[in-house]
Amino acid sequence: MSAIERIEDEIVEEFELFDEWTERYQFIIELGQKLNPLDTRYKIDDYRIKGCQSSVWLHAYVSDGKVYFDADSDSTFVKGEIALLIRVLSGRTPDEVLNAPLAFIDKIGLRQHMAVTRANGLASMIKQMKLYALGFHSADAN
Repeated sequence: MSAIERIEDEIVEEFELFDEWTERYQFIIELGQKLNPLDTRYKIDDYRIKGCQSSVWLHAYVSDGKVYFDADSDSTFVKGEIALLIRVLSGRTPDEVLNAPLAFIDKIGLRQHMAVTRANGLASMIKQMKLYALGFHSADAN
């Protein structure tokens, strides 16, 4: 089992502690509140994820061959969503990020409990994280 799969399993186990979706929703908000603040220099349009109804800023960098992400949002729920993605994907190689199944999203019921616009925003966040990883992967290949 990969490190990503282990973290995804941990997340699924955490969410199984909640019986109601409203409790899961609150837990996601709390995760967002614990997210490290994003440096204000990255809260500009160059780092804003397109396709999200809320404002979401994502910064990525590579260190020792691993991709790291920092993010923020003006929505407490979306901030929690990106916190979950960062927990799974940050500190991984570009290949690991690119190949991450992110099965936990459906296992915890996240996608089925959100409006279409929120689902599109989640897809945009995942796409941008994978695009960063692809860029770092391509830079390594050269």
